[in-house]
Amino acid sequence: MKRIFIVSALLLAALTSCQSSKVKITGRFVGTQADMVYLEQATALEQILLDSIRLDEEGRFNLKLDKVAATPTLYNVVIDNERIPLLLAGGDNIELNAAGKASLNYTVEGSEESELLQLFNKSYIEGAIKLNSIIANITDELSEEQVKAISAEYSRLYLDIKKAQLHFIVENKDHIAAVYALHQRLPNDHYLFNGNGDVIYYRAVADAVAETYPDSPYLPILRSQIARMEAQIKLLSEIQEADLPEINMPDMFGKNRSLNDLKGQVILLQFWSAAAGNSNAMNADLKELYAKYHDQGFEIYQVAIDTSKAAWINVIQEQKLPWISVCDLKGDASPVIGEYNIRKLPANYIIDRKGQIVGKDLIGKDLEAEVKRHI
Repeated sequence: MKRIFIVSALLLAALTSCQSSKVKITGRFVGTQADMVYLEQATALEQILLDSIRLDEEGRFNLKLDKVAATPTLYNVVIDNERIPLLLAGGDNIELNAAGKASLNYTVEGSEESELLQLFNKSYIEGAIKLNSIIANITDELSEEQVKAISAEYSRLYLDIKKAQLHFIVENKDHIAAVYALHQRLPNDHYLFNGNGDVIYYRAVADAVAETYPDSPYLPILRSQIARMEAQIKLLSEIQEADLPEINMPDMFGKNRSLNDLKGQVILLQFWSAAAGNSNAMNADLKELYAKYHDQGFEIYQVAIDTSKAAWINVIQEQKLPWISVCDLKGDASPVIGEYNIRKLPANYIIDRKGQIVGKDLIGKDLEAEVKRHI
């Protein structure tokens, strides 16, 4: 009897092991014009189409996956160009249903990680939609007071969304769903919440996930991101402890313009390339920022990493750039690249009135908030 029990247990273990790499996804979509459902695997670089199936007359579908990893990884079920993210692990049996707009109104059962993801995603997407609707209410017909009131409403909601995001990450830091939440950004967001302070949340998630899912493929990615953040913090600290490297380059008229001459002002030190041909949107945003704060002591010192004087001047004139724009025409050989550790373009530093670097590579609302903080 004991031998039979042992053999049965071994057979059961072997059967479980064989099934552990399989995933089944069944469910129903109603209230949609779409008739096809697609399944993608989401990687850091692309979405890989794995399978597709036609909905039956009642909107039901059935998808199967083989060779799924034992630790949860990200997949998308796609219907009517909307993606429903799922964190799947071998052995999962998923029930997925939705009515109407799938990305907002879906429910999922059979995977704790996917259920957490749905909880986060619903709140986050609804918040983003509300933000867009607030912005849509701003028109030229509104008074300055009305615009200020709408902007204040936007700021309150924006902060509430970000606080809820951080709360979810902290509460679920030992889940892969927290890794997903770490990387979600509202429109124009560059950072999770607070620039260099974001590394705290990345560390907390990485350490907790290492305990729960030590073999997760997302762990090396998190560790790499943390290393880059820490290197940037260290670099900023080193630069702040020393005098800023001087930049003294000619402007379009051949007159040398010194960065040190701007001490006492809040400075955006911007590195870019006119030859890259992608500066229109960036400079348009900077022109709004410049017009808003220049009279309060804000200056932009823009360094072009180019070799063609004609191309550089042409962009300045076409875009009517009002700030200090300089170039030594040495391109990638310019010494400022090494002195300021420029790894990509565009890049920027925000320098306060004391000559200290207080931010790096900020854009959009994050950039304006940092400038406003030091004006």
